[in-house]
Amino acid sequence: MPERPRDLHAPHAPYMRVVDALIDEIKSKKPGDPISSEAELCERHKVARETARRAVRVLRERGLVETLWGKGSFVAGPAEPTSNH
Repeated sequence: MPERPRDLHAPHAPYMRVVDALIDEIKSKKPGDPISSEAELCERHKVARETARRAVRVLRERGLVETLWGKGSFVAGPAEPTSNH
């Protein structure tokens, strides 16, 4: 998926603000680490529960997180093994 240009004056959907924040959060974590819960995302970003769910769903579709029912969402492991060069 191509990166979208960052135009600070362009309208930005609330779920995309949450996606961007979660991507920043994921960068500091290891595979298997939990990400913020939907409730935490709602409170932190002042969004509705469905908005938080949509953001997590986008990251799941991109392969960045895995969600376990009743457990939460976690940073996904690498899609392919990485070499140690």
